[in-house]
Amino acid sequence: MTEGLDADIDTTDYLTAERARLLDRIHEHAGGIARELARLEGGDYGRRAFRTDRGEWTVKYEAGVLEFLLFDPNGGEKTYVISTKQPPEPAALAEAMSDYAAFVEAYNAFVDSQAGMLDDIDPTFPAVRSAERVVVERDRIVEAITAVCTEIAQQCYRYEGTNYGLFSTTVDGTRWELKWEEGAVSYLRVGGENGVYLLSQYGQPAAQTVRRLADDVPPFVTAFNAWIDDLDSTLTTVSFESVES
Repeated sequence: MTEGLDADIDTTDYLTAERARLLDRIHEHAGGIARELARLEGGDYGRRAFRTDRGEWTVKYEAGVLEFLLFDPNGGEKTYVISTKQPPEPAALAEAMSDYAAFVEAYNAFVDSQAGMLDDIDPTFPAVRSAERVVVERDRIVEAITAVCTEIAQQCYRYEGTNYGLFSTTVDGTRWELKWEEGAVSYLRVGGENGVYLLSQYGQPAAQTVRRLADDVPPFVTAFNAWIDDLDSTLTTVSFESVES
């Protein structure tokens, strides 16, 4: 009943150590292929397959680092030669390595096929037009809008008696909102919560935005003046004429 229980058991230490050394070499070598593919194809991640007579190899990489190397033989089981999971079985690894040289040749052929692809591209491009004049005009108009909105903010500050507030109205069916704090403009937003900022503390609006909305600033000011008139107060009426260019 106990026959054989005293027999020595061979360890797999040597085999696993040899496999680990081989996988380290493969990882270093195939990792070079992954780095070159990342340089050639761009992007943070990618994958490419290479055909050989005996199957297909797939290289997957992220940030230029090899994620896995997969060998899919014709009519056989797939083998992840390199992966983040367990190492391959020795027999499967041996089968894959018998085709590894062909895989490298397929990769080299792919690189060679890319040579000369950009030879006909003329790197001489038209001069870039300066946007300086547009920017200057945009800034001039925004400065005028800022001036009139600051005057509105100061009038609201005087009238409301609070440190901050919001004046809102509708111009041609679109909501306009001027938020102010202590007499200074926080923002002028058009279109509600998901609208565009004609004035803000975070930078200038696009020139196209200014072009589209500038003609609606006078009606916005007129609406404020009408609001003041309705309050029957003695506040000074705002005029956009003082900031016209």
